[in-house]
Amino acid sequence: MSLSILNNISSLTAENALSNTQTSLQKTLTQLSTGLRINSGADDAAGLSIANGLQANIAALTQSQLNASNGIGMLQTADGALSQVTSLLNRAVTLATEASNSTIDPNQAQALDTEFQSILSTINTIGSTTNFNGQSVFSSSPISIAMSDGTSSGNMTVSKTIGVLSDTSLSLNTTLGTATLSGSAAPAAGDTVVVGGTTYTFAASITGASAANTVAVGSNAAASLQNLADAVNGVASGAGSEYATGTNINAAVSAGPVTGTDLTFTAKVASANGTAVSTTGTALTFIDGETTISNAGGALNLQSVSAAATALTQLTAAIGAVAEQRGTVGAAVNQLQSSSNIMNTQVQNLQGAENSVMNADIGVTVANMTQYDVLQSTGMSALQQSNQAQQAVLKLLQ
Repeated sequence: MSLSILNNISSLTAENALSNTQTSLQKTLTQLSTGLRINSGADDAAGLSIANGLQANIAALTQSQLNASNGIGMLQTADGALSQVTSLLNRAVTLATEASNSTIDPNQAQALDTEFQSILSTINTIGSTTNFNGQSVFSSSPISIAMSDGTSSGNMTVSKTIGVLSDTSLSLNTTLGTATLSGSAAPAAGDTVVVGGTTYTFAASITGASAANTVAVGSNAAASLQNLADAVNGVASGAGSEYATGTNINAAVSAGPVTGTDLTFTAKVASANGTAVSTTGTALTFIDGETTISNAGGALNLQSVSAAATALTQLTAAIGAVAEQRGTVGAAVNQLQSSSNIMNTQVQNLQGAENSVMNADIGVTVANMTQYDVLQSTGMSALQQSNQAQQAVLKLLQ
């Protein structure tokens, strides 16, 4: 072997080997610090592509679980509201059953009806104000829950319609029939108005001896109509002055308010033929010569035994309708819950697959680090020896 000083081949070889060892050691240390086998595309391009696809699937499924959870929350909000409606309807059944007893007087029936109407109003309030995340819960528009696994063929939408909630949707109230009485002048004493099956007779003034359903003539048409409205509605402050004591609340219609010289009567009880109305005298006339209140009695009430019986029938149907609505909501909750459980299993499986591709085998990596540590030490020693060997040539010149 010839001696040369221009190129130190052994030093170059040791330096190259040491550089490779340091690169491998740096890669190993990166894997240990991150816990990942693949930290860049250079580590494993194919593996990184597979892992990124799995991560997209996991992200889509995780968000889909949140979407399903929000949908379940909205449906459970609706179910809770419907539960309250059922309780209200059960109370209404109690009231209607009590009102079906013929031993109660009109004032007691009115008290029962007041609570009954309050229940209907509360149902309307629940239906119109119950919301989830600012969105109305009870609506005829469907709610759509989007779910996906991140692939074009893995998209799914669960669409459910909860439906509106009101006394009308439960057939507890429909459009009310009306008839309007117009006054051209104050009626004269002796003039009569028949409305809701009750005859009201006008008198110059009201005395203690005035017969029931007697109404005082006012200073003008509007005042007379107001006295009549108070008599029909049973306004307590008007008894004995605007109308005779002993006048009962009209069970068939309600009246008012007076608008100008017009007074509108609204039906309260069901009647296939409408509620008869007529007048004597020329001061008060029904607009368009009405003799019936069309579609009379759309609204349920408890002001008579027959009305209470009708209410009981409708309330029973309403309770069944709410139960059906709750069943629809419950089925949707179960469907979303099942979908969420399936997606949770998919996420677990995909995470396992991603781990097998991306995660470093710590045992193997530590062994590699030990190997490269030793190689780095031996490489440094070899490089030092190769550099010193070149200096042996100088001994020939001594």
